[in-house]
Amino acid sequence: METEKILTEISFKAVRSSGPGGQNVNKVASKVVLTFDLVNSAALDEEEKERAIKKLKSKLTLEGILILNCDEDRSQLKNKTIVTKRFLDLIEKALLVPKKRKPTKIPKSVVEKRLKDKSTLSEIKQNRKKPEL
Repeated sequence: METEKILTEISFKAVRSSGPGGQNVNKVASKVVLTFDLVNSAALDEEEKERAIKKLKSKLTLEGILILNCDEDRSQLKNKTIVTKRFLDLIEKALLVPKKRKPTKIPKSVVEKRLKDKSTLSEIKQNRKKPEL
């Protein structure tokens, strides 16, 4: 993942925040909307795109565009840094290749113990029966 290339493909838009906030909300566009075209990105190769699309399917639009919002702070600049950091973390997690699981071998001592326990339980049950005359 080339962070610098990805950051050049991001576009930001400042929008008025929704919800309560008094006079400040009505006149200041502090909410930041980040958009990233995942399908047409030149910073990611085809394999990375497929992996990211698969993992971020619920967050993408029909055109394959990722949209993130941030209106946590009153400062537009802080919101921009927050949403950028959130975006990079999201992309990094989406591109992470999971390790292949190596099936472990059952130790010989465990197998022997299981068979021994099985035979002792069988013996106990045999001893409960009435003796044959």
